[in-house]
Amino acid sequence: VEVGNSGVFRPELLLPMGLPENVSVIAWGLSLERPTMIKYGINNIRELVGHRVNLQMVYDSPMCRLDV
Repeated sequence: VEVGNSGVFRPELLLPMGLPENVSVIAWGLSLERPTMIKYGINNIRELVGHRVNLQMVYDSPMCRLDV
């Protein structure tokens, strides 16, 4: 299970953004997607983020407050 993952972007991914070849870009995050998938029994990460999200799960989840 990934938690606290990080990494360095590959140079070919940065070139379309107009960054020079000698620039290094790092990324990091908490990566809470994997533990959330385990907790809610989600097998495909696209069901958690993106256009396939089950909005009813979001409304019913005690972690989410949409009435603020």
